[in-house]
Amino acid sequence: MLQLHYSRRVLRFNFPARTSRGALTEHTAWYLHLTDTQRPGLLGLGEAAPLAGLSPDYRPDFEARLAKLCADFNRADFAPDAGPEEALMLVEPTWPALRFGLETALLDLHHGGQRQLFDNAFSRGEAGIPINGLVWMGDAAFMREQIRKKLTEGYSCLKLKIGSLDFATELQLLSEIRAEAGPAELTLRVDANGAFAPSEALAKLEQLARFQLHSIEQPLAAGQWAAMAEVCLHSPVPVALDEELIGVVEPALQVALLEEIQPAYIILKPTLVGGLAAAAGWWQQAEDRGISWWLTSALESNIGLNAVSQLAGEYALPNFPQGLGTGQLYHNNLQAPLHIQAGQLHYNPRGPWELPAITKEPTQ
Repeated sequence: MLQLHYSRRVLRFNFPARTSRGALTEHTAWYLHLTDTQRPGLLGLGEAAPLAGLSPDYRPDFEARLAKLCADFNRADFAPDAGPEEALMLVEPTWPALRFGLETALLDLHHGGQRQLFDNAFSRGEAGIPINGLVWMGDAAFMREQIRKKLTEGYSCLKLKIGSLDFATELQLLSEIRAEAGPAELTLRVDANGAFAPSEALAKLEQLARFQLHSIEQPLAAGQWAAMAEVCLHSPVPVALDEELIGVVEPALQVALLEEIQPAYIILKPTLVGGLAAAAGWWQQAEDRGISWWLTSALESNIGLNAVSQLAGEYALPNFPQGLGTGQLYHNNLQAPLHIQAGQLHYNPRGPWELPAITKEPTQ
């Protein structure tokens, strides 16, 4: 029978990671350890790491809910071939990170407990996945330093967090990047994290358009469907939805959102939308309406990042940069056979993994 336990690790950032919701210095990851009593030594591993200020399940009772899930799961006596759909009945959609962790632990176990959730060119180590180089919010000097480093490292796509500096300074930074590399050499994305007011958004987007941007993520705060629809209709820069998707779990409501707002893109973070199957449900609805998508990690450690990356290797468009470059953020990340080379994420199926110890109680 299958048995579920958990452990805890506090991840510490190499620098304060500034977002529109404040600066992060540490991030707690919970690991779901899945074993099979008939096959000693086999381990399926998933990660549940809800984000402060963003995840619906970032709550003080998260550990209590995780402990209850383990108890309920172990009482259920699931057979070794139990699928994710059956087990996920134990977790409400209001706990998306927990669903992601349980789903990926089951997939890992079913595929041999080797952290290879899919069999594709990426998971076999035969091909990389292009990713955008992420430039974090900070003062102008800090952002310039990051930009130069990413360009030197060979990225062909950069994503800048905007909305924390005065707008003129952010325009100047974009101007400097375009002076270094034109749109034929470098794709530029920006992420406003909902920083623009509806009354100012289109004027700002007109100024941003001269830099020939690929897209802008979430120009308005989530929940303003009518205003966001107006921005999408008139914006000279293609709009991508991100935070807008969080908490929208009913398929009928997802359809209503996409049809009213009509974005150019949606951005899918399995930790925030409820797992791999939930992300696939979103992109299927989007594709039916001519809306494109890409996948992004949500500050998980390498366990969660690997799961999202392997999903991208299975389903994402080739040569379309994904948002999977966050594994280098922590100085105490679990070591994993993931590495970035020339703006692409690679996986070595023969490389070693550092695994957290199985415990019933949390350990740090």
